Amino acid sequence: MIKLETLSAIDNATFLQKNEIAEFLFEHLGKYGDPKEDIMKCLDYALDQGLHAGGFVVLAREKGEIVGALVMNKTGMSGYIPENILVYIAVDASQRGKGIGGKIMDMAIKMANGGIALHVEPDNPAKKLYERLGFTNKYLEMRLTK
Repeated sequence: MIKLETLSAIDNATFLQKNEIAEFLFEHLGKYGDPKEDIMKCLDYALDQGLHAGGFVVLAREKGEIVGALVMNKTGMSGYIPENILVYIAVDASQRGKGIGGKIMDMAIKMANGGIALHVEPDNPAKKLYERLGFTNKYLEMRLTK
């Protein structure tokens, strides 16, 4: 049975908890992921008790093991930029197709105050889930990396 749990700044997540989540995301994001150090920075931001940051994590567990994870960061803005950005979501490859991603997303949408933005590669199968949930592709993102 899948059990959902959430973490936010008030939960005082430990390094070990964050590390477990980062390890899971690093492994299961595959080619759509980032280095583990960057995932840890994202978790630090989401679970920071300071006023300048914030967000939350939604986990799906089965028999105590993480089978799905999502990290949402607050942007500190609204209107011209959505209030939240979904940074990471992953489901264990052996658990895909069971609705876990949808359950995690539903919980995150309920928890988020304000709009949500996300970035998705055009070939990422999760794009279909996002579209089913009402996300639209209004803009083309462009970046300058220095």
